[in-house]
Formats: sequence, C-alpha cells, structure tokens
Amino acid sequence: MEAVKSIRDVSKIVIALAGNPNSGKTTMFNELTGARQHVGNWPGVTVEKKEGMYHYQDFQVQVVDLPGTYSLSAYSEDEAVARDYIALEKPDVVVNIVDAANLDRNLYLTMQLIEMGANVVVALNMYDEAQKRNIEINIEQLAKLLGVPVIPTISVKGKGLKELSQQITVSANNPNKSRIRIDYGKEIEEVLREIQEKISACGGIAENFNLRWLAVKILEGDEGVTKSVQLPDELMKMRNNAVQKLEAMWGDDMESVMAERRYGFIGGVTREVVTRHRSVEEKMSLSDKIDGIVTNRFLGIPIFLAAMWVVFQFTFALGDPMIGWIEGLFEWFGGLVGTGLDRIGASEMIISLVVDGVINGIGSVLVFVPNIFLLFFAISILEDSGYMARAAYIMDRFMHSLGLHGKSFIPMIIGFGCSVPAIMATRTLENKRDRMITILISPLMSCSARLPVYILFVSAFFSANQGLVIFSLYFLGIVLAIIMGVLFKKFLFKGETSHFVMELPPYRIPTLKSTLIHMWERGSSYIRKAGTIIFAVVVLIWVLSSLPAGVEYASQESWLGQIGSFTAPVFKPAGFGTWDASVALIFGILAKEVVVATLAVIHGVGEEALTQVIANTWTPLAAYAFMVMTLIYIPCAAAIGAIKRETNSWKWAGFAVLYTLILGWLMAVLVYQGGSLLGFN
Repeated sequence: MEAVKSIRDVSKIVIALAGNPNSGKTTMFNELTGARQHVGNWPGVTVEKKEGMYHYQDFQVQVVDLPGTYSLSAYSEDEAVARDYIALEKPDVVVNIVDAANLDRNLYLTMQLIEMGANVVVALNMYDEAQKRNIEINIEQLAKLLGVPVIPTISVKGKGLKELSQQITVSANNPNKSRIRIDYGKEIEEVLREIQEKISACGGIAENFNLRWLAVKILEGDEGVTKSVQLPDELMKMRNNAVQKLEAMWGDDMESVMAERRYGFIGGVTREVVTRHRSVEEKMSLSDKIDGIVTNRFLGIPIFLAAMWVVFQFTFALGDPMIGWIEGLFEWFGGLVGTGLDRIGASEMIISLVVDGVINGIGSVLVFVPNIFLLFFAISILEDSGYMARAAYIMDRFMHSLGLHGKSFIPMIIGFGCSVPAIMATRTLENKRDRMITILISPLMSCSARLPVYILFVSAFFSANQGLVIFSLYFLGIVLAIIMGVLFKKFLFKGETSHFVMELPPYRIPTLKSTLIHMWERGSSYIRKAGTIIFAVVVLIWVLSSLPAGVEYASQESWLGQIGSFTAPVFKPAGFGTWDASVALIFGILAKEVVVATLAVIHGVGEEALTQVIANTWTPLAAYAFMVMTLIYIPCAAAIGAIKRETNSWKWAGFAVLYTLILGWLMAVLVYQGGSLLGFN
C-alpha cells in the first residue's frame, strides 16, 4: 500500500459513504464509527442524516452516511441530498460501497460519481458473497478501467476496513480524480462540447460543479441541477433544439439514451473483470432456495405472521423476568428516597411529588425498557438477515391487488418502532398520491410507545397468552391500515398505482455488533423520552392531581379528576368510562407511554401494584377495548408534527387526528359491545 504523502494539512478528513440500498453501507458505517455517531436531519428536508467519527493513525475522520440510492438523478429527496452534498460540500473522499456480487447494477452509481469529478474510492463490499457464488473479480483490472482505487471489503466481518482506511488517507492527501469518461457517441458528444463552451463563456456558472458533469445534467434535463444554476435563455434554447433532434434520431428520450450508454460502458467493464464459473441457472443459490419458500404466493404471508408471532413470544419470554427486577429496583429506590426526605423534614407534598409523581411515574415507563430493547433486537435481526425486505416483497403482491403501493409496507414496518421515522420514510415513494396515503395510515401501526400499555393490561388479564394478545393488536393495526388505505384511494386520492421494484438482498448472518447498534439507536430514544417529555408530563399530572388545595390527592374532585369526569362519558360505550382512563388517553396524545405513567401517578403506585389495581377495577373485555383505542386514536404530538412537515399542511395533520380519533372510538365500542353480546364480559 502506498505511504501517505501529506501535501496539505489534513489532520481531519471528511468522507461520504455512498452506495445502493442493501450494499452493506449501514454496516460499513457502524463498523467504522462504532458508537461514535449521531443522527439528525439534513437541513431543510426530512431525510435522515447520520454522521460519525473514527481515528486512523494521526487522522480524525468524519464519516457522513449518505442516503442509499441507485443513482444521482434526484427524483427523490434521498437522491437530491446525496447529489447536492457531493457536488456542493465536496467531501475529501467519497467511499462508494459496491456489492461485489452485483457489479452491473452497482457500478451505475459509481460512474455517476466519477462523472461528477468526486475523489472516489470503491469499497468492493460483500466480497465473500461473490466468492460463494463463484464470481471471480480482477480487482487490479477493475481499478484500472474505472481509474479509481478499489479495495475489497467484508464490512459485516470487519475485513478490509484497515486497508480501506489507509486508502482513504492516501486519496485525501493525494486526490485522484478519474480521467475515465463515458463516450456517449459522436452526436451527443458534439452537443456536450457546445454546452460546455457556452457554460465557460458565461463565467461563474460552473464554479461549484464539474464542467462535463454539469453539461451532461443539462442535456439530460435534470431539473434539480438546472434550477440551481442560472442558465442563459440562449443556452437552454440550444439545448432544447439539440434534444429534439437527438430524440428523433434515437427514438427515445434523452435521459434513457444516456443511461443506455452508461450501462453499455459498465457492461464492457464487467466483461473484462468478472469471471463467472457457473451461472445461477446451473446451480440455484441457498438464498434462492429459501426465497422459494418464504416468498411463496401461498406461504409468504403466513410465514411473515408466524415470524412476527415468534418475535413477540421472544420479547415476553425474556423481558418479563427483567420487568420484575426493575420494578423491584424502583420500589426500593422510591422507599429509600421517601424515607430520606422524611428524615430531613420534607413536607408530605414534596415527598408525594418525588415518590408518587416522579419515581412512580417515570419508573412505570422505564420498567418496560427490557421489552422495548428486546423487540428492537429481534426486528434488527430480521432486517439485517435480509428477511424484512422479503416481507415487503410478499406484501407488495397483496397490497397491489387492493390498489395500494407495495412500497408503502416499508414505512409500515418502520412504524413498529416509531411513527415519526415511518412517516419520514414515505419520501421514498415517488408518487404523491401513494405518499399521502402512506403518511395517513402509518400512525395505525403499533409503535414501541404503545407497547407499555399493552404489557400493563395483558399482565393484568392475559398473562397466559401475552404474546398472542399483543400480536393480535399489531395484526389489527396492519389490517386497519390496509382498509383505510383502500378507502383513501377510492375517495380521497384517486389514480393509478405506480409499480414497485423491490431488490431482495442476499441472506446474511447478522453480526452481534451491528444488531446491538441498531437496537440502541432505536431503543435509546425511549429512555431519552422518559427523561424529558414523560418527566415533564408526570410532574404536570401530579400538580393537577393535587389541586385545588385541600382536595384528596388524585380524587375525582381534583382538577385532573374534573377533566377526566367531563370526558369520561364519551368512553362509557367502550367499557372504560372512568375519569382516570379518560385522563390517561388525553395525556397519551403527548406521548403514548404517558398513558401508563398517568395511571401510575393517579394511583400513586409502581408498575407491579398498578397491574393489581387494573386487575381489580377493569374487566378483560374493557381492557382489550382500551388497548384497541390506544392503538388507533390520535397520533402522538411528534407524529402529528411529522405529518404536518411531510404534507406541508395543517389540514392533513388535523385530518389524521380526526379520523384516527373517530376510528379508534368506533373500534373500541365495537370490541366492547360485540364482546358483551357474545358473552365475553
């Protein structure tokens, strides 16, 4: 490996990770940065921004994980963010993660990066997958034909990352812009040269862009690029006339013609460097054999439902014992703090605030941390193994039969964790109609914040069948989301459903490190919420339970009791027309976990005692109806805000609040009244 020759002060290197979905980019990011990463949003858009740091030799390397994308044509926010960051921010190195077993498809993005003039290093990832398929790649020849360094890696095992880090430092200090360029043919090349000349004559237009790449984008008609630079009318008129002639000559649109030339170049490269010792037809891979079962027309959906059932059984089998330990810890801590405050002469009101309000309120939420983390751990295994992509694939066929977009199921799956990223994930849907429908139905999925409510009530009434009962609620959310999607399509968003092309990644054995990082990324937000939103809410609930002065704490005469008594009759037909249940639902709008915290503060007990209180004052049928209401009614405040941001309209955010409230009430009443008629009460 070439030694690092510093020709400029690069104590800090900024690199961008770019690659197709399922190329191992996220695993590469996690392996490089470990826990030294943070997540936010790109300025002005809802696309998730992940950044991390690592040190190599004397260099501090900042890693920017760009959204996974197949191209840089900017048809979606993901593509626009990736393209604009590389073109305008100009990171020191762009590490292009390429799936070694699928060079033909992955190199399309590589060629676009090279055309942009980026300082590219190719990480030929999942190299072991290519070897398993008896695909031999001449790495030296590939690097020569692309004009950029190529490093074989297996990110899931951490192999090749040292060599990659070394090459990154070399390329950062000695930028190697590839001189390889695609020949688009005599006619197109003449037009490109003319566009480049006119851009150069204008002065200042192309100062932020590679000149040839800008000419290619202008000729393709990339609106994102043409809007970002002030192009003279004379140039656009010349471009339009040239495009009209070229499209008439080729019988196809300009962008397709140029894409064909890129794929032609890529095909030539792969023929030179790839040797396949046997074809897929000659020997079916293990991945294909498994897919023959799990994506089967008849077996696919039952297998998916069975997998989710196993996830919930796993969550409760391991999580329940830990709930008891944490509950005991908070009970001991509350008693210790209460005794300590009493010894120093604190008033009963202060002791009540700290013990009944803060410790019991927050403790009632934090005791469910084991279940939340175990749920995310199991879902991360399904995602990292490649199975969740199959779940979206098998649901595509079913959803398309209903006139819905199969890709909508991906945000729905994300909604098992949190509704906010699920709503944000709809940006991958190109069709606005499909996007709006998916945004409106995503809150119907059971997010992790609802899980504490489910656990509390199933522990009180359905302890023998906890996994099955909670599975039924998750399944109900999916069914209702699909039904509402069909209704929205028929009455609110009429039009044709666009097609969904789903890439199925190869099956992989998830690594413990990657799974734990994914689990922590999602689960830690639950803990942060307990220390911020839930803390503030439990204090507010305690105050409302203690006022006006002189009333019995958390009685019906307190301000909290008065609020609940006013709204409770609305929920009487659903079987839970008590003021405490009503108040819990009201405050649950702020965050669904607050439903449990509210009940804990009102009754002044921890989770274990609260379970006993629920068992003594509720019926199993009313409890199930309450869980159904919690599943459906009004998205949390953060989700409402996400809907507003994504739709850019308070009207649709208000519509989501209204329809989910009505639907939740109707379903809860249907469950309770129907169950009563059948003798389940």
